[in-house]
Amino acid sequence: MNERIKPLYDNLNKVIVGKEQVVKYMLTAIIAGGHVLIEDVPGCGKTTLARALSKLISADFKRVQFTPDMLPADITGLTIYNTKINEFEFKKGPIFTDILLADEINRATPRTQSALIECMQERQVTYDGTTYELSDEFFVIATENPIETAGTFTLPEAILDRLFMQLELGYPSKEDEIALMTGRLTEDPIDSLESIITVDDIRAMKSEAVNIFIHPCLIEYIADIAAASRNADAYVAGVSPRGSLTLLNSAKAYAYINGRNYVTPDDIQELTIPVLAHRLVPASGYMSRAQAIETLKNVVNSVQVPTENFRG
Repeated sequence: MNERIKPLYDNLNKVIVGKEQVVKYMLTAIIAGGHVLIEDVPGCGKTTLARALSKLISADFKRVQFTPDMLPADITGLTIYNTKINEFEFKKGPIFTDILLADEINRATPRTQSALIECMQERQVTYDGTTYELSDEFFVIATENPIETAGTFTLPEAILDRLFMQLELGYPSKEDEIALMTGRLTEDPIDSLESIITVDDIRAMKSEAVNIFIHPCLIEYIADIAAASRNADAYVAGVSPRGSLTLLNSAKAYAYINGRNYVTPDDIQELTIPVLAHRLVPASGYMSRAQAIETLKNVVNSVQVPTENFRG
């Protein structure tokens, strides 16, 4: 593993026990400059993971609890009249931060959810004809509960396509659950976490990851996977060009985290599910996560894997 990212990885695993691969995916999204949706049942550590990450990175962190009565201005901010200067001025909302935890994002209405589209894609907010820049390291961790349906709204494809990854923590094994409880007999490990990395460190690692080598045949491999997904009978819409770019950038970041300066087909295959599965629109109108994963696996298996020398 890359020595610059290892302290962050090790400390996160002290809090989120037995979920090393999910932690790797989360760090991959950060280094690739993307956003993450964590979908899982309550109590599996979605919010804990976000809080732990915010404590380990010396960055501004805000949490928004999404509700059905929330308005877009509650997130982006709004213009108010300042009686002292007799002028209207823009009061920034919680979106103006480095790390945003959008907790239970599917409880907000589509109107409010759409306020995040410009923020996630272009890292800016446009209000009343004026554009306000967000942090260049702006990172969204969105969570949702897959069980409850009352009072929730399905995330539109426009938002899903702007999320780099959809992750699931899942229940721990018996051994991991015992270790989890044992580690919290006297205190919560998250309380002892301290900042070990800065926003400038993240920015530097991003610059290094951009220069990771990817062989032209692997770029073609990604394009073939995207094309195969668009021809699958189970979907009315396959992977978008944005999805292809995301898979490419994620593969470079994943190789960087694993301490390599080149991408392999294994990197692409490893990331296909978390990066692409949530982007597919089923022809039936509904497809479970498990069905989408299985169908996407079949798509990947139908594409020939390159066998070049990937080191360049």
